Amino acid sequence: MRPDLEIIQRWIEPGSRVLDLGCGDGGLLHYLKTSKRVREIGLEIDPTNILKCLQHGVNVIEQNLDQGLANFQSESFDTVLLAQTLQALSRPDALIDEMLRIGRRGIITFPNFGNWKSRLYLASRGRMPVSKFIPHQWYDTPNIHFCTVKDFDALCAEKNIEIIDRTVVDSQHQGSWYIRAWPNFLGEIAIYHITRKDS
Repeated sequence: MRPDLEIIQRWIEPGSRVLDLGCGDGGLLHYLKTSKRVREIGLEIDPTNILKCLQHGVNVIEQNLDQGLANFQSESFDTVLLAQTLQALSRPDALIDEMLRIGRRGIITFPNFGNWKSRLYLASRGRMPVSKFIPHQWYDTPNIHFCTVKDFDALCAEKNIEIIDRTVVDSQHQGSWYIRAWPNFLGEIAIYHITRKDS
């Protein structure tokens, strides 16, 4: 299991209803289904990943996240997941609204484009950063909305979203006191657990 998914699974209640947006091969949902007995559904657009989900015994629906989540009733899930997909959406703010409409809580992970490595790369080379974690060139990247920890904090404040918990880690998914002290500058991956303030 990817280290960020190891962090995510700690926030999932046993026996809860979980929707995973952009679930990939269904590995996390399979783990949650077998270890925590969750009732799971994954949404995925890639046919190869859909087949892998089915092979894992994971309930999966072929769906484009940019078309919204109108096919789900309000409060039909305990937790809605969005792992490493936020930055590839056309309207991430609208999808977050939908996540918190259909789920009591949301868990979102994304690369922090405000970290010092990205800043140094851009400042020293004058080009968009390319790294092991962000391996694409500017013209073929799936990332269309670059987001920082500060940007996401501001969005949560604007939308009256409560941050239940936040973990910001390096590329090896390790945290430290200095990353906690300067998350926007030192963190490479942000992992948020959120809910509506009025729920």
